[in-house]
Amino acid sequence: MNLIYGIHDKPNFGKTLLFALQQVLAILAATIAVPSIVGNGMSQSAALFGAGIGTIIYLLFTKFKSPVFLGSSFAFLGSMFAAFAGAVSVEAGYAGLIIGAGFAALVYVIIAIVIKLAGTRWINYLMPPVVIGPTVAIIGLSLAGNAVGDSLRGAFDADAGAYVMTPSVWVAFICALVTFFVVIICSVYGKKMMKLIPFIIGIAAGYIVATIFTLIGNATGNEALQIINFSLFENMQWIPDFTFLTAAHGITQVTGRYIATIAVAYVPVAFVVFAEHLADHKNLSSIIGVDLINDPGLHRTLFGDGIGSFAGAIFGGCPNTTYGESIGCVAITGNASVITIFTTAIICLVISFFGPFVTFLATIPSCVMGGVCITLYGFIAVSGLKMLQPVDLNQNRNLFTASTIFICGIGGMVLKIGDVTLTEVACALILGIIVNLVLGGTKAAKTAKTAEPSVEVKAAEEAAEKPAE
Repeated sequence: MNLIYGIHDKPNFGKTLLFALQQVLAILAATIAVPSIVGNGMSQSAALFGAGIGTIIYLLFTKFKSPVFLGSSFAFLGSMFAAFAGAVSVEAGYAGLIIGAGFAALVYVIIAIVIKLAGTRWINYLMPPVVIGPTVAIIGLSLAGNAVGDSLRGAFDADAGAYVMTPSVWVAFICALVTFFVVIICSVYGKKMMKLIPFIIGIAAGYIVATIFTLIGNATGNEALQIINFSLFENMQWIPDFTFLTAAHGITQVTGRYIATIAVAYVPVAFVVFAEHLADHKNLSSIIGVDLINDPGLHRTLFGDGIGSFAGAIFGGCPNTTYGESIGCVAITGNASVITIFTTAIICLVISFFGPFVTFLATIPSCVMGGVCITLYGFIAVSGLKMLQPVDLNQNRNLFTASTIFICGIGGMVLKIGDVTLTEVACALILGIIVNLVLGGTKAAKTAKTAEPSVEVKAAEEAAEKPAE
């Protein structure tokens, strides 16, 4: 795509702050949701601080060449629950969070070393466009339910097989639609700055509408109109409760058996997240027009993700991962400036100590973020489909490979094997790779690559085709 700002471009200070704030808004909901879901007193502010630290470490390892933000990973939710469930106290559970993140980081480091020694050609053969394209699409499609559910306040009725449109759901849906249409109108028809900050404008519009509904609801006592929970300001947290401070009191309660339990909970998930890491970077590469697998190199992105994830857990308890919301933001705005991502990380570090601002961000209704996420997740899905463009789907080999990934991913093939949960993305990718190998897709890719004419031959053919002057 045509980028407005490339990787190394540096917008002026004011614009950079605006673009960074937009990234914060894009990644905020998911980043602070993980500690809220896990509970046990985990701090949203600390998770935000950990995400900022993790992102800066990632940028350092990747030599500031990969514009993506690292936030709290949902893939490790089960692992984090296991850490608390197997601990003798909450303090020991916090120690388990750090130990588990260390195991996950170790997996990343080992894979990075292997890739550094063996190179990345095997990855391209193992996961050609016919595999990686549908997988990237599945990442976006697997999140579609979250975007729709947030937009409709999660009012799905399993018996009716539909969302029941009660007054409160209608109000939430209106806020989501306002946000959604403002984002796409600014992105498509906006000029200059408006085109670059569609999410800020869209979220602001949705928040204003939600505030109006809430004020009317408070004045009339109508709960259906009370979209925003302003009571969050009553118990806001000013200083983050960093994980390592609580873990220090529980480290002496950690036993060898508990460490083994943590390893079993975290290590397999790390391999699953590696697959998503690869898909995210393939997707980002196609968006920015730079092959990140080769420059700065997959080993560097893995080192950055692994070490950054561990650092994030030390401060916030949550292992980090590359965020599709951040990638979608890059795709929609055409702003791939790494300085923007770096500034986003700095903002996260600063605002984590400013309770009112963190609380204000937390009051943004899920329906408003749902309207934003419809566009973000949709762009991720479409990016994957674009990767399929050069693939010949008239060949049954390619058709079966792609269809396997789509059906398993969209069908929600989530497998729980013991304490390990394989997400639909991981299952779809693994089966897609197997189908492609069984049908000789890797061999075909090698043959096609070998048969491809050299640059010199192509130049000669093009010269021969030109009419004589």
